[in-house]
Amino acid sequence: MKNLKTIAIALFVAVSTIATAQSKKVDAAKSSIHWVGKKVTGQHEGTVALKEGNLIFKGKKLTGGSFIVDMTSLTSTDLTGEYLGKLNGHLKSEDFFGTEKFPTSKLVFKSIGDKGNGVYTVTADLTIKDVTAPVKFEITVKGNTATTTFKVDRTKYGIKYGSGSFFDNLGDKTINDEFELTVSLQF
Repeated sequence: MKNLKTIAIALFVAVSTIATAQSKKVDAAKSSIHWVGKKVTGQHEGTVALKEGNLIFKGKKLTGGSFIVDMTSLTSTDLTGEYLGKLNGHLKSEDFFGTEKFPTSKLVFKSIGDKGNGVYTVTADLTIKDVTAPVKFEITVKGNTATTTFKVDRTKYGIKYGSGSFFDNLGDKTINDEFELTVSLQF
């Protein structure tokens, strides 16, 4: 009988803990993802759209999150006309993100450390082109917004085009392995 009470109490605590976690859906239309990719001779920047996402809270503390990005929406914002079309086409090609075969990317929080004042350290699994690798970043939560900036090493996802880490004699055609993402979420 004592073991039955212990099991009942443990089950109640587990159910209560789960019940207090709250998933907040991210408003994809009001959220933004800005990217910057650099090369020896300059840089390009643009946007990619969030398809869906949610953040999980226990009380006011961030405890989880997952997001799907619409890679087909990838576009440069620093070019126009013919050059815009060429860059967008190249970024969506197999040389880079292969959006026809891989129309979405995914980010799933795996562990979160609370630094205080709404700042969290996140380790997450990022999946691009069906390749998953960990990324680490800080995210700041204030009210119904969350913001972060972090770098992604594209070569971890098999995106090696123009990489000086894999090809010699690229000269001024070398493209940095890392690109930067600045994310603003509204929920």
